Amino acid sequence: MKLRHKFLLLAVAPLALAMLAIALAVRSQAITLAQHQRALVEAAYLQAKEVELRHYVQLAESAISPLVASGRNDDETRQAAIAILAQLDYGPDGYFFLYDLQGRSLMHPRQPELVGQDLWALRDAHGRPTIQNLIAAAQAGGGAVRYQWRKPSSEQQLVDKLGYVVAIPQWNWMMGTGIYLDDVDAALQRIDARARDDIRQTLLWIGAIAAISIFVVAVAGMALNVSEHRASDAKLQQLAQRVVQSQEDERVRLSRELHDGVSQLLVSVKLLIETAIERLPAGGARPDGATPLLATALERINHVFVEVRRMSHALRPALLDDLGLQAALEHLARQMHDNGGLQVALTVNGTPHALSGDQSTALYRIAQEALTNVLRHARARSAGIELRYDAGQTVLAIHDNGIGFDVADVQQDPDRGIGLRNMNERMAALQGTLTVTSGPLGTHVIARLPATGAVS
Repeated sequence: MKLRHKFLLLAVAPLALAMLAIALAVRSQAITLAQHQRALVEAAYLQAKEVELRHYVQLAESAISPLVASGRNDDETRQAAIAILAQLDYGPDGYFFLYDLQGRSLMHPRQPELVGQDLWALRDAHGRPTIQNLIAAAQAGGGAVRYQWRKPSSEQQLVDKLGYVVAIPQWNWMMGTGIYLDDVDAALQRIDARARDDIRQTLLWIGAIAAISIFVVAVAGMALNVSEHRASDAKLQQLAQRVVQSQEDERVRLSRELHDGVSQLLVSVKLLIETAIERLPAGGARPDGATPLLATALERINHVFVEVRRMSHALRPALLDDLGLQAALEHLARQMHDNGGLQVALTVNGTPHALSGDQSTALYRIAQEALTNVLRHARARSAGIELRYDAGQTVLAIHDNGIGFDVADVQQDPDRGIGLRNMNERMAALQGTLTVTSGPLGTHVIARLPATGAVS
């Protein structure tokens, strides 16, 4: 880490840590306060509902008290009391229910199918005996019981319910009513949501203040480094361009040395061997095995000569300087077919633009690198090169029908993708762009360079 970065970190880190500690402390206290508030509201709400339910039960007792106090215990009197209780309700989910003390349902206005059933063994999802707990509370003098029951207005969904029950010992009955607590839970959830929003807003304010403070400190430090970073980036770009140019210059030098030096020496050796073979006596005595050895040497010289020419063209094709980019690409296509059996088709479209030496070299190197990768890795049967001269730009597109590859993975791997990085650097140095797409149906490489002018 550079020294200026250390100073910037030393200034920002304590401020950021202090703001973070404040935010965590405020958040912890606010959550604790919200939990206490929720508990108090829930207790008060349930207590109020319990009082309300007790009043409802007292009203129901008052409604049937004349029948109970009459001392009659016949079916007609009981059915009259049941009819009165069935008509008492206070909303879609506000009703009274009636059981005998043995757990048999005597009245249920919202679930008449339960009437007559023995529900003594009924248990909720947690295994708690529902009717037994209600009867026990009623026999203990009446009271509230929390249990689970199917809510009529919500398609019989099983929800928590708070019931209040009393016993009618004269008739061996347990009577009660209740409210479903999903409405209470919804109200408490709204309180929780409001508390979370308040906590979030507080943390946002703290975060905003911290961000502004850190921003001011960071901007002050960054302002000192912007110009240096720009200068460093410019120097790195220039260095990359010099590296690419030096590589190309070295290729040109080696190509010329191979062509003008080594090739000429090989030609001289070849001519000397051919002359020696011709001067051997036709019918006279010859040294044992001289002719086959000279023939073998001549054959190997020919192979070396072909290989030197191939290396020379690979380093820097003379056609690129003598006849231009199109001729060099045609030679490259033939070379890929001769050396690797890859069928390469070249098409040229549009009116040619004048290309500088650097532009021609860059486009040729991109085509060379792309086709070399196709030959080595793509398992392709054929490939194509399109050289297109559009208005204001020159486009070189290379495609193949190979297996493709993961472009992002290759570009991120430091041990792979050197060719792709070199192609990108060549385009960037000439203000051009390079696009590479690949998939199971093949790979497409498209290079675009701005045109320098029309051909005269």
